Amino acid sequence: MAYLNYLEDDKITSLVKEVLDIGINKKKSAIKDFSKNVIDPFSALFDSAVSEVDHETWKNTELVRQCQKTLVNHIGNLHQKILGEVDDWKDLGVGGVVDLVCHNQKIIAEVKNKYNTVTGGKLADQYYSLERLVNPKNSQYKGYTAYFVNIIPKKPVRFNECFQPSDKEKGLKCQPLDSIRIIDGASFYSLVTGRNDALLELYNALPLIIENIYRSEYKQPTFSLPNKQEFKQYFNDAFVSLDD
Repeated sequence: MAYLNYLEDDKITSLVKEVLDIGINKKKSAIKDFSKNVIDPFSALFDSAVSEVDHETWKNTELVRQCQKTLVNHIGNLHQKILGEVDDWKDLGVGGVVDLVCHNQKIIAEVKNKYNTVTGGKLADQYYSLERLVNPKNSQYKGYTAYFVNIIPKKPVRFNECFQPSDKEKGLKCQPLDSIRIIDGASFYSLVTGRNDALLELYNALPLIIENIYRSEYKQPTFSLPNKQEFKQYFNDAFVSLDD
């Protein structure tokens, strides 16, 4: 049985392994360089006291924190790459004028992993960047709809609405245009794949994909992700299905 109905097994496996490789290499370098990096001794002492943990537990937690920061930076890229592999969609890569394009549906998209990845005045900059791509008569994507995608929304609510960030220089919100929209990750996955719960399907498949990679690629035949249901609660807290 396929992992996903909208992506081939070898492709999703390859994309997930890329992120795992990055995380594993970061962990190795963090362990190797731990004593070389300057650790804030005051922060470490207070962390240990407040968390009520011994030094070894604190050190392991600090290593996890360092690795997590690296992984978070690549999760947004993972979503971009997955969506870019869906039929008719194309990932324009890092440094492109926009992240994703679908010429058949006349859609472009800028994908951010979390609602607070871009904040403040930079949201207006993002709006104007998209506006320049879809509205001028001579623009490359004239007549397209531009989406600003927050994979993880601030609240577990599905939305697909006009993007109206505040422009602090003008003291006004940006003009509401149907061609420039903001959308949550679950809704955007649905839009791209045509499947209502495509993002949930991805999340449900990931533990099996990760376990299979560890067992077959990393030669750890007994590897198993513990507490999968406990981790699943974080997905349930972040997203709602169309049935809710």
